[in-house]
Amino acid sequence: MSAVLESKSDGGMFASLRVPNYRLYAGGQIVSLIGTWMQRVAQDWLVLDLSGGSAAALGVAAALQFSPTLVLSLWGGVLADRLDKRRALLVLQVAMGMCALALGLAVVTGTVALWHVYVLCALVGCFSALDVPVRQSFVSELVGTEQVGNAVALNSLTFNLARIVGPSVAGVMIAAVGTGWVFLINAVSYAGVVTALALMNTAGLQRTEPVPRAPGQLREGLRYVRGRPDLMAVLLLVFLVSAFGINFYLTVPVLVRSVFGLGAESYGLLTTLLAAGSVLGAVLAARRTAQPRLRLVIGSALAFGVLVTALGLMPTFALTGVMIVPVGLATLTFTTAANSAVQLSVDPTLRGRVMGLYILLFLGSTPVGAPLLGLLAERFGGRAPLVLGGAVTVVAVLVVTAVLARRTRGLRREARLG
Repeated sequence: MSAVLESKSDGGMFASLRVPNYRLYAGGQIVSLIGTWMQRVAQDWLVLDLSGGSAAALGVAAALQFSPTLVLSLWGGVLADRLDKRRALLVLQVAMGMCALALGLAVVTGTVALWHVYVLCALVGCFSALDVPVRQSFVSELVGTEQVGNAVALNSLTFNLARIVGPSVAGVMIAAVGTGWVFLINAVSYAGVVTALALMNTAGLQRTEPVPRAPGQLREGLRYVRGRPDLMAVLLLVFLVSAFGINFYLTVPVLVRSVFGLGAESYGLLTTLLAAGSVLGAVLAARRTAQPRLRLVIGSALAFGVLVTALGLMPTFALTGVMIVPVGLATLTFTTAANSAVQLSVDPTLRGRVMGLYILLFLGSTPVGAPLLGLLAERFGGRAPLVLGGAVTVVAVLVVTAVLARRTRGLRREARLG
């Protein structure tokens, strides 16, 4: 990317942790994220309990929680540019903690009903859709542009470590004391990030001036992206890779059950191996000193597509387990490179709106790709979604590369003629 320089940052893998405000933030995040992953497991189990094991009810809960991203993430980006990001995060984190508290109290007092869970899923989904763009654009204020790539990688490392720890703890707790106490613990875990935000030295934040409220700010952000071919290329790859490649919650269990005829234990093993690969990818990203450039985004997307296609073609479960580790590594390399490259290449006054669009394409692509991949699996077998997802990614990379190369040649030709 033209605006992303190959500048070096000192401090190695944990460079961002030298920044006191980021240390506070990271400490609060790991506590909160473990609680979040605990709640995800407990919530699914509670819905199944209350609905008599209905998979449809589980689908409704998921839709209510994740659909608000399609509507609100762009507006979350607008708020990120207009408001003090730290204060906005404080309000949103408290709101999500209150939702967890309400659900936990409803369960432990025996008054919970399925519709309570649905309402709280929708509320958490709305708050989260606003929270994520603000949180993503807050990273540069915490550490400055020199350390954004490192901070994004450490955030991914924290997220994936919590993804390993949280569900395991939740499983033990649900068996021992039920789902209600898991929700209450998650409510308490929000105190970690809220306390961290409250204790930050605001003078140490590298803030951009909030954008004054004005009509047409959302359209302004979209016009800005449309005028940047490099951003368009990255965002197109993010959408296609997320829609057709990063759908492991659907593709992996289908592969385990319909192709290899195995059960939940085998699914759990593949999920753990995928997470281990993701952690390795986050570690390597954190060790990278050069700021991510467009060629890294494209190269990692191509590697991801090839590896996912190969994963779908593995003849045995053992080889599938071996292959899924580098798939996890490639996934994290692509997502951290894309996230960092977008943040570092945009006008700071528009960063929130651009990240809102990034989140919309990254998370909102799931309702587009998942049904298509599910139908593909039913018609052509459990390997088909992985093979198609990898092939779509490879084709997308080749098309984007060709278009950018042609545009670059055209600009050089114009410069010579000028």
